[in-house]
Amino acid sequence: MPHPTGHVVRHATSELRFPSLVSGNPDDARLLALVHPPGWTNPKARDRYHLVVIGGGTGGLVSAAIAAGLGARVALIERALMGGDCLNVGCVPSKALVHAARDRTARTPAGFAAAMERMRAVRADIAPVDSAQRYRDLGVDVFIGDAAFADAGSVAVGDARLRFRRAIVASGARAALPPVEDLATIEPLTNESVFGLQTLPERLTVIGGGPIGCELAQAFARFGSRVTLVESGERLLASDDADAARVLLDALQRDGVDVRLGATVNRAERRGADRVLHLADGGTIGSDEVLVATGRTPNVEGLGLERAGIGYTKRGVTVDDALQTSNPHVYAVGDVASRHQFTHAADALARLAVPNALFFGIGGGKASSLVMPWCTYTSPEVAHVGLSVSDIARRSDVETITVTLEHNDRARIDDDSAGFMRIHLKRGSDRILGATLVAERAGDMIGEIALAITNRVGLGGIGRTIHPYPTVAAVFARAADARRRERLTPLARRAFHAFFRLFT
Repeated sequence: MPHPTGHVVRHATSELRFPSLVSGNPDDARLLALVHPPGWTNPKARDRYHLVVIGGGTGGLVSAAIAAGLGARVALIERALMGGDCLNVGCVPSKALVHAARDRTARTPAGFAAAMERMRAVRADIAPVDSAQRYRDLGVDVFIGDAAFADAGSVAVGDARLRFRRAIVASGARAALPPVEDLATIEPLTNESVFGLQTLPERLTVIGGGPIGCELAQAFARFGSRVTLVESGERLLASDDADAARVLLDALQRDGVDVRLGATVNRAERRGADRVLHLADGGTIGSDEVLVATGRTPNVEGLGLERAGIGYTKRGVTVDDALQTSNPHVYAVGDVASRHQFTHAADALARLAVPNALFFGIGGGKASSLVMPWCTYTSPEVAHVGLSVSDIARRSDVETITVTLEHNDRARIDDDSAGFMRIHLKRGSDRILGATLVAERAGDMIGEIALAITNRVGLGGIGRTIHPYPTVAAVFARAADARRRERLTPLARRAFHAFFRLFT
């Protein structure tokens, strides 16, 4: 049942400044002790560090661990929670909630409360890997506090001044709020606060039809919220394949989500307990909670970037293909410096940046060389790898093969036959340029295409790979078969027919 007062119970954060954490919850207390330890004592700064890392999210943690493992003197500065968005307000909690929502027996308000409790336990269980103490044990000097460049060669944190040979900015990004009049008056949720909810909102409005908005809209609808999703564009998932977006739209609507495409929110207001959104077409939407999921803004403010001669824009820190900033001693990775704002992207970029920064590029590489997959974890999942849809649309040397899951045995068994795989090839060859896959567990499967692109294995090579039966992965072989049929010229067909007539 909804909360007996009719109101949603939000987090109580009287002694905490982290809105995703619930005051008095033992799992959140366990998490906090690991990723923002009360009473943590910062170390005495060394004379000079080989590497100073600003930000304790994925990009910063990977950078620090690699450099320390190679014997470098490393300092890591985090102002909030070690583990960054991924552990605390991103991948881990959202996927825990999505996982719980897949269980049909748990799709009740009580199931939501249980799912949130489990999410907090899972998050705390994972946290030791990202903890301040673990990184101290790795030999990293861990500083908790606000970091800012003092000049081109040093960073200030508290009363300490950290001089460096090289630095990496990995300050991440935060939820971007749309320019809606009086939006702040309704205290909207973002990914940074939604996981502090303790009860299921009876009515939820989601602003934004990107990955976060779609994932959470579907999850909340499955638990029993009446969900309205408002997207100003003409379709969901603007960066993904249009047909994939249509499949997802159908799936959301089947789960009861009221999807409003081409709808712009102009103004917000409180009417008693209701949060009311006014649309450009004159309509209104009332709800108990509003979740904003309209993208992310890089964290560049307050870092003293100007003092260090580091260029940046509203899109983040400006870097070259080696991830070097306009200050040759400073590099940047992750959400603050990449259009690919994913945990795995931050990890991959850090693995390039450290050797580029410390070893003059030996063992490093170029960011443009990375083959980047991504996935939206709805049901079905929408996964992509390689050239973006817009990049492919601009090229004239692309051939596309689409294979639906309509005749895939495992997809039919699992009632997942609405999806498809679309592979883009360089014209006249079987070299894969990109692919989209729409299916349950598409995120697990897209790695096979990423492996092929990275290692220049063509579609034919994937087609010769034997996959277990029954699996959705059999779609790879079907795509290769379709490609072979397409490449069979009329002359070749006549030759085969003549051959078999000789041996009738």
